Amino acid sequence: MRSALAPFQVRSFRFQWPADLATSWAIEMETLILGWFVLTTTGSVQQLVLFGALVWLGSLFAPLFGVAGDRIGHRTMLCATRGLYAVLASILTVLTLTEALLPWHVFSIAAIAGLLRPSDNVMRHALVGQTIRADALMGALAISRTTADSARLAGALAGTAGVALIGMGAAYVLVTLLYVAAFVLSLQVAGHRRTESEPNSHPLADLKDTFAYVWAKPDLLASFSLAFLVNLLAFPFVLGLLPYVAKVIYGTGQAGLGYLAAAFSGGALVGSLIVGANRLRLQAPRAMLIMGAAWFVATLLFGLIPVMGAGLVLLFIAGFVQSLCLTPLAVVMLRASDDHMRGRVMGIRMLGVWGLPLGLLAAGPLIAWIGFPATVLLYCGLGLAVTFAIGYRWRSALWQPTARANAHIG
Repeated sequence: MRSALAPFQVRSFRFQWPADLATSWAIEMETLILGWFVLTTTGSVQQLVLFGALVWLGSLFAPLFGVAGDRIGHRTMLCATRGLYAVLASILTVLTLTEALLPWHVFSIAAIAGLLRPSDNVMRHALVGQTIRADALMGALAISRTTADSARLAGALAGTAGVALIGMGAAYVLVTLLYVAAFVLSLQVAGHRRTESEPNSHPLADLKDTFAYVWAKPDLLASFSLAFLVNLLAFPFVLGLLPYVAKVIYGTGQAGLGYLAAAFSGGALVGSLIVGANRLRLQAPRAMLIMGAAWFVATLLFGLIPVMGAGLVLLFIAGFVQSLCLTPLAVVMLRASDDHMRGRVMGIRMLGVWGLPLGLLAAGPLIAWIGFPATVLLYCGLGLAVTFAIGYRWRSALWQPTARANAHIG
């Protein structure tokens, strides 16, 4: 327990932790509230997946935000982003309370916020690395991960159930207040510490060097490939398409949508707690491959069994193995990266998220053409095949017991 609480001895972390928590709650609530609004207003799954894709639009530019954070300060970038979140949420609140909100308002504001949102994780990790001692860094990152999972759980329940109980306008007031609180707390996070290394390097040169660095390391390239794969073929069904599943497949309402999202988030939280507590002895590269395959299997069964009770169980399992896939994946990347490259590598890591909007945009027409079960079968079948291909292609770096990253987590 003392080691788990050690990061809170750092003043900056005591402010960053609740700031990150408030931001995560607001984002999860906002995504589900607006996703339900788009689906019920337009009645189109294509419009729903377009909204889901816009939320992650900025993943393509996250590496540039990472470079900018290095130059002007990660706290400055984080505060500016969260201040803009609060402004955008205030606009949506006014439109909702005056009953003037239209789908094009949602799409426009989602596009603006989506440009900035994926960089938030880059700034969070950079600030933790900047303020926490090296021997406490992994514990601090584990605390941050479990906090994000708990925020998804709380946001899922509050976002949809809150709309059902108090209405969309009041729920959006709460979202706005969370963003404002996150902004105020972020102002207290420790500022940027300039370094003297490569002071005159060009940002694009930094990115080029990082791409070459990742390409030359099999364990990094394999982990990035798997990260892109699960974003492309697994995440769309729980980050974007859940409103469609709730409304069309299960015939339930907003409360049912909240339960579905909470099941996945609850499984992810349990998985993160178990990994963080070192309850499982896992070899990181093998774990990310095995659990990635299990994630696709659970998602496949979720798509083929049109019973909500079974769906809740399968979503919990999918969330659980997702944590046991992505946490070891992060461990592989950290172990494979030299100290001076970790920040840039984690910025490039966010490019893997670009698979999510691509997967969502492809899923809409496929569902309309061949139906939801066939689309899930296609996505998960392809996901399993490519996961096995990644494991075989880079087997010497991922599967051999003597591989650099194949040490026990902990």
